[in-house]
Amino acid sequence: MLAFSKYQGLGNDFLLLDGREAADPQELFGLDQERVRWICDRRFGVGGDGLILALPPEGEGELRMRIFNADGSEAEMCGNGIRCLARFLADSDGDSAGRTWQVETMAGRMVPELLADGAVRVDMGEPFLQPEQVPTTLETGPAGLPQGELEVEGVRFAVAAAGMGNPHVVIPVAELEAVDLERFGPLLEQHPVFPARTNVHFVQALSSEHLVMRVWERGAGPTLACGTGACATLVVCHRLGLSARSARLDLPGGSLWIDWDPGTNHLFMTGPAEPVFDGVLAPPSEPAAAPEPAPVAAADEFSCATACTDGCQRPDDCPSAEARRRVEVLLQSHSLDDLVSLAAQTLEARSQARLSRDTAGPDRQVL
Repeated sequence: MLAFSKYQGLGNDFLLLDGREAADPQELFGLDQERVRWICDRRFGVGGDGLILALPPEGEGELRMRIFNADGSEAEMCGNGIRCLARFLADSDGDSAGRTWQVETMAGRMVPELLADGAVRVDMGEPFLQPEQVPTTLETGPAGLPQGELEVEGVRFAVAAAGMGNPHVVIPVAELEAVDLERFGPLLEQHPVFPARTNVHFVQALSSEHLVMRVWERGAGPTLACGTGACATLVVCHRLGLSARSARLDLPGGSLWIDWDPGTNHLFMTGPAEPVFDGVLAPPSEPAAAPEPAPVAAADEFSCATACTDGCQRPDDCPSAEARRRVEVLLQSHSLDDLVSLAAQTLEARSQARLSRDTAGPDRQVL
């Protein structure tokens, strides 16, 4: 039984699981690609654009974020996702405005900050503008970033790319509503010039400080918003002379405010993140198919999650034995009703913390 919370940022919705205190988060969640796809399915599962794990840090950060797309693939970063994570952490821990977190991601360390109105401002770091950093085989163009023309199904697009720890291609257009996103989104996502696939963004500049965009996310398809995509879009539009360094970007789910600071070269994204509901995931009705046996890793890099898929490889010196022992003790000492009650108490505590912070207002002091 896994307690979770669902949050959305501009309609981009995620399932949040808290494993910060788990002895072995991977064993606790037991997630694989098939399980993630089921959870994110909007008919057979909970439904979401992705699933986010809050985990213990591996470096000097406060915690680590892992995010999985709805198709089960793992993403390097997600702007809307990290805002939802920050709001989830604040609601869980009772934090007030001004709280920041040092979050480790596959794209580097990100620093979200909770604002007084419940929105979240995130230091997204510097954009990646070299082709190999994106990655893409497009060559650097006159605007100082990867540029070129791509043809799909007989239609040619002038494109530019930028990285935010994950890849993005941006296509400025004269009329956004005329774009057939369902047709061209998947073709551009999987175009050979993007070896790791890419997120796809069509953008129309209404003014230098107001952009409108539509999103096709890698691994998720059309979504209502993409935070890293909004950052990449502002960078591309500024380099192409279409926008200022700060602008409002309207997406189907709402607006984000992106500021590209000239002093630090960092991008700052500000936008909403809202709780939707809390719940408990039931165990799967059938066990997932066992993956192919994996080779045993070297002693200094042994991982039960990858080495023991076909049974324990170290029965006399198992790194996960203590974690499994704790689980067995918990299961033997509690009935199913007890476990459901524990999960419900966790959810109730989080809801009460959220309500307490929201009713206290931005001047609430944490002692």
